[in-house]
Amino acid sequence: MAKKIRDDYGDDYARMLAGKIKALSPDFQAARFFAALAAESFTTRPFLARMDVFARALEQSLSGDYAARIALFHKLLGDELATETGMFTVGGWLWPLARYVERHGVEDFAVSVGFIRELTKRHTGEFAVRPLLRRFPDAMLAVMQTWSRDDNVHVRRLASEGLRPRLPWAKKLPLALEHFAEYKAILTNLKDDPSRFVQKSVGNNLNDLFKDAPDKAREIITEWRREELSKAAQWIIRHGTRRLKPDLD
Repeated sequence: MAKKIRDDYGDDYARMLAGKIKALSPDFQAARFFAALAAESFTTRPFLARMDVFARALEQSLSGDYAARIALFHKLLGDELATETGMFTVGGWLWPLARYVERHGVEDFAVSVGFIRELTKRHTGEFAVRPLLRRFPDAMLAVMQTWSRDDNVHVRRLASEGLRPRLPWAKKLPLALEHFAEYKAILTNLKDDPSRFVQKSVGNNLNDLFKDAPDKAREIITEWRREELSKAAQWIIRHGTRRLKPDLD
C-alpha cells in the first residue's frame, strides 16, 4: 500500500515537534500536548483532520497570547527554502503551525500577515491567508498587491495561490468576483513573472475563474492581449485555458 501524506505525522513526528518547541519554550506543556493528541486518537484521522488535532493540541499546551505564540513560531521556522520546491517535503513539518494560524490568524491581522510571509518561504501560507481574506478583504488584498512584487518567489506565488477561487483542500473563495479589480490587478502584476512556479499558480487561478465566471476570466486575458504577450503570459494563458474547447479560449 502506498504511503500517504498523513503517515508522516504520527508519533515520531509529534515527539519531534514537541522537542523543537520545548527547546525554545520551557513553558511548553508537553504532557498536555501529547494528552490532547491521544484524546483525539490523532493517528486514526485523515490528513486535514489530523492537522486540526495538532492545532488544538498546540492551543492547549502553549503559553502566552496569540502574539507570543506567533513569536515562538517565528523562532521555529528555520532556514528559507533554497529552491522553488520543498514546501511539502523539506517544509512539511510546519503544517500544524500553518493550521494553527489558519484557525486563529484573525485575532491579530498584522502579526499573522508578518508570520505568513515568512512561513511561505519555508512551507506555504496559501491556506492560512484565506480567513484573513474573508475577514479583512481590503487590507489583505492591499498586502497581496505588495506581495505580488516581492523579491521572493514563494511570496509572489502566495499572492496568486492564496486568491484561487477553488484552491484544492480549501473552501471556495468568492473574492475574485467580489473584489474583481483588485484580483485582476494582482494577477496582472504576475503575468510576466519569470518563475514557472508562479506562472502555474496564475494559470490555475484563471482556470478556476473560468469555472465560476468565464466572462471575467476572458476579460483578464483580453486586457493582457492588448499588448504584446511575454512568453510567461503566453504560457499562463495556455495553462489557464487548458480545459476549454479550442473555440472558447
